[in-house]
Amino acid sequence: MTVERYLRLIAGSIVLASILLGAYHNTNWFYLTAFVALNLIQSAFTNWCPMMTFLRYLGAKDEGAVSSRA
Repeated sequence: MTVERYLRLIAGSIVLASILLGAYHNTNWFYLTAFVALNLIQSAFTNWCPMMTFLRYLGAKDEGAVSSRA
C-alpha cells in the first residue's frame, strides 16, 4: 500500500473510532475527530502531514514510486 492509502485508512479509522467513543462513552472524544479534520484541511493547503512523514519513515512508498516500478 502507498502512503496516501495508509493515510486514508488511518484517518478514517481514527474518525470512526472517535465518533463511536463520543457517542457511547464521553463526548470529549469528538475533539479527536475535530483534530483529525483540521489536520486533513491544513495538509490540503500545505501538502504536508505529520502522519505521512511518519509513514515514509516506516518505509511506506509514495504513489509515484510504486507506479514507476510496475
